[in-house]
Formats: sequence, C-alpha cells, structure tokens
Amino acid sequence: MEQRQSNHWPEYLMEAGGLGLFMVSACVFTTVLEHPGSPIRQWLGSAFLRRTIIGVAMGLTAIGLIYSPWGKQSGAHLNPSVTITFFRLRKLARGDALFYVLAQFAGATAGVLASSLLLNRWISHPAVNYAVTVPGATGTTIAFGAEFLISFLLMAAILIVSNSKTIPAFTGVIAGILVAVYVTLESPLSGMSMNPARTLGSAALAYTWKGWWIYFTAPPIGMLAAGELYCRLGGARRIVCAKLHHQNDKRCIFHCGFRPRSTPVQEATAASRPELIHVECSTGIQDSENRRPMNSPNRLV
Repeated sequence: MEQRQSNHWPEYLMEAGGLGLFMVSACVFTTVLEHPGSPIRQWLGSAFLRRTIIGVAMGLTAIGLIYSPWGKQSGAHLNPSVTITFFRLRKLARGDALFYVLAQFAGATAGVLASSLLLNRWISHPAVNYAVTVPGATGTTIAFGAEFLISFLLMAAILIVSNSKTIPAFTGVIAGILVAVYVTLESPLSGMSMNPARTLGSAALAYTWKGWWIYFTAPPIGMLAAGELYCRLGGARRIVCAKLHHQNDKRCIFHCGFRPRSTPVQEATAASRPELIHVECSTGIQDSENRRPMNSPNRLV
C-alpha cells in the first residue's frame, strides 16, 4: 500500500490546487461585493442581495471544481472534514487521508496568499478582512450549532446522492446548491465555513482568530455524525466510493466499490449506468469488508 500511495501525489496536488482556487474565488467575490470602494458595493445596498450573489458565485465555483478534471480525479473533497469522514467510513487509506488534509490546509493558505498579492490593500480592509470566518452577533454557541448543522446536512446529502442508483452524477450540483444556500442564509451566524482549512487560510493572513475552535470542531463532528447516522440506517454497505463524481475516466485511488474498467458489464446496464465502464480504480476493493458479491442487493449495478 505504501508503494501505491507514493504514486498518489498528483491527487494531493489537485486537492491543494482546488481548495486554493476556491479561496481565490471567495476572496475576489467578497472584495468586489463588500469593499466600500467597490462600485458594485455602492450600487447594491442590500446585504442580503450581496450575500446571495456571493453564495451563487461560490456555489458555481464548487460545482466547477467538482466537475473539473482535477476534481474528477482527486474526488474533490476540498475539505479536511469530508476527508476525515470518508476515512472513518473506510473508503481511503490512512496515508492518503493524511496527505489530503495537509494538502488542503496548504492549498487554502496559498489561495488566500495569492489573493492578497492580487488584491493588495483591498483585501485587508475590515469589510473584507481576507474573507475570514468569525461568529456572528448571536454568539459562539449559535455559531457552533449552525456549523454543526450545515456540515451534517452537506455530508448527509453527499452520501445519499453519491450512493443513489439514479442520480450519483448530480452530487456536485447538490453540494454546490447547498453552498450557495448556506452563504446566503447561514453566513450571518458563523461566516459559513464547514471547513477547517478554509478558516485557517483566511485567519492566518488576517491575524483574526476569534472563535477559531468552532471551525476546527463543529464541521468534522457534524460530518462524522452524518456518516455514523447513514451507516446506522443501513447505508454502510452502500457507500461505494469517496469520490464526489465517479462518472468519468479518471483513476480512483480510494477503496472503491465501482466495477473496474476490465470487468464485463451487460450491454443494457452499461447503457444506463455509463460510470460502470468508465472507471479505473488504482486500488480497488482491498478489504474483505469492502468487497461486495456481484449479486448483492445493495450493490449499485
């Protein structure tokens, strides 16, 4: 396994690059819509409308990254909480989980740093403040509860949709829609993070650590709780892979339950489920607990 993991560095870099691009997008749109000197900010007086536009922009950014070549290969976790949850669900190796998390933290910080070079003094204005996430006026308790809830719902949606028989290809779309809704409606409560790496990237350059512990605890706890509940409700054997989008020809480094490319597929099934003939799994299903018989009623074929 160690030898195989040594060949997974492209996926690690893709995770870093993907979250870095997400942070650049967050910083740019926050600056354009929230800096007092921005003509758009002066034109749009409604804070709710500005949040809605930022939410749509960030949701589209997330969707674009998930369905990008990088996202299709790395799985587009872009979040340590997502990676930790899939590790808990035994869908990726310990070494891959570790390097995914390290790459995500590095990528988020690099993305904010690049944004600071691009936006100069604009991004440091208090109205923008490097797109930092801090608890809202309602306090830390509400912020913690809100982060837990949105993280729980996002992970639950990912598990339900990605492991469905009919709409797994729309996992990224659902995730993007949730990001847009969260930014619009929830951000006044906690800043809408769901992502320890995203919070650290902004806080490190803003030197703003107010309530930082919330974003390092509530999101992973919420997503782990969603994973635990999904398993207890009978979904453990239906969790196929840690990728958010598997309907492509990119290799898969996870403990994957999709049928490998070399496995024969009935013509009718292949036509209705094209992902079954366009999957290349570099690790495959290694564990007996992850291996499912072909006639299993829980298998998605």
